[in-house]
Amino acid sequence: MNCRHCSAPLHHTFVDLGFAPPSNAYLTAEGLNKPETHFPLTVKVCEHCWLVQTEDYAHAGLLFDNDYAYFSSTSSSWLLHAKNFADQITQELNLNGNNLVIEIASNDGYLLKNFVATTIPCLGIEPTHSTATAAELLGIPVIREFFTEELGKRLAASGKHADLIVGNNVYAHVPDINDFTRGLKALLKPGGTITLEFPHLLRLIEFTQFDTIYHEHFSYLSLSTVHRIFTHCGLRVWNVEKLPTHGGSLRIYGGHIEENRQETDAVKNILLDEDRHGLHRIETYTGFQKRAERIKDDLLLFLIEQKRKGKIVAAYGAAAKGNTLLNFAGIKPDLLPFVCDAAPAKQDKFLPGSHIPIYSPKLLFKFPPSFLIILPWNLSEEIIQQNIQLLERGTKFVTFIPYFSMI
Repeated sequence: MNCRHCSAPLHHTFVDLGFAPPSNAYLTAEGLNKPETHFPLTVKVCEHCWLVQTEDYAHAGLLFDNDYAYFSSTSSSWLLHAKNFADQITQELNLNGNNLVIEIASNDGYLLKNFVATTIPCLGIEPTHSTATAAELLGIPVIREFFTEELGKRLAASGKHADLIVGNNVYAHVPDINDFTRGLKALLKPGGTITLEFPHLLRLIEFTQFDTIYHEHFSYLSLSTVHRIFTHCGLRVWNVEKLPTHGGSLRIYGGHIEENRQETDAVKNILLDEDRHGLHRIETYTGFQKRAERIKDDLLLFLIEQKRKGKIVAAYGAAAKGNTLLNFAGIKPDLLPFVCDAAPAKQDKFLPGSHIPIYSPKLLFKFPPSFLIILPWNLSEEIIQQNIQLLERGTKFVTFIPYFSMI
């Protein structure tokens, strides 16, 4: 395999998580009796441009299908994050009814509904019909396609040049990152702004966040690599913010390379920080496999020990990251009998690979477990607050990433 950005041969494996089905391919009861497709989940690192990337096996159309079950609006903290950003960027760019905001991977309208509320014209680009339909019900126009350079040029030719292009947690999801970035260039109006949010590779390595690795994530990004890709495609990163979301993310601000916006000190500081932490040395990427296996072993030992003691252990959050962890550890319903999730689209289905049933969180209050493992650990505070009565009834909340914790 060659690097998806610079085409250099890939010789180094960052982590090998075995074989797993797509993390959002939830199963119905009928689907349990049918063959389930598994793909290798191996991540390589390019020693030339330092893009960390999954091996080529799964096609994007298979991963993001019509029944895609991830709805952004399920998380109240993420809704607040989106509203705060919409308010902030509207003020900073002085957006009004004469501007156009385009979000790529607009999901269920969690963000764009804030621009609709202030009568700022917007357009969503979302290939999954389940979430696109939810956005349209909020009055958001949606193009149901994957974003490509061809689509960016087509929209621009039809007069839909964007003053602001937003991409939250999509940049890591695109198999052809060069084509996607050229599409941003084609779609952006002169003087316009691009903002992209993505989990920071530095945090993934620092806190052993291997569960954020799954087939839908084709790339794991540092600022230095994104800076390089932008420059290659005629764009320029001029500002960056650190965010607490998803265990530590970056929000970059970019524009056309020929526009001489002042680069902030934040860009220089994070680039220096990445270099100090060794993101440009292959030694930094070795040893990650053993750290991931240690967490897997700790989880298995915990579940086996509790089963032998007769304790009931359940999980909260049928999240993609949880599926990576459970499938890597080979966990089945005998060790983890059920998981609860607030998203109706996931309830009464089964986790891919492990076939653990998904129920409404109401079940937890009928049959409080001894331990509740929070799989989307980045939402731990929100989940604990929503289920605080379980603490009063003796349930202990547990996370295993970035480290073992029990409340």
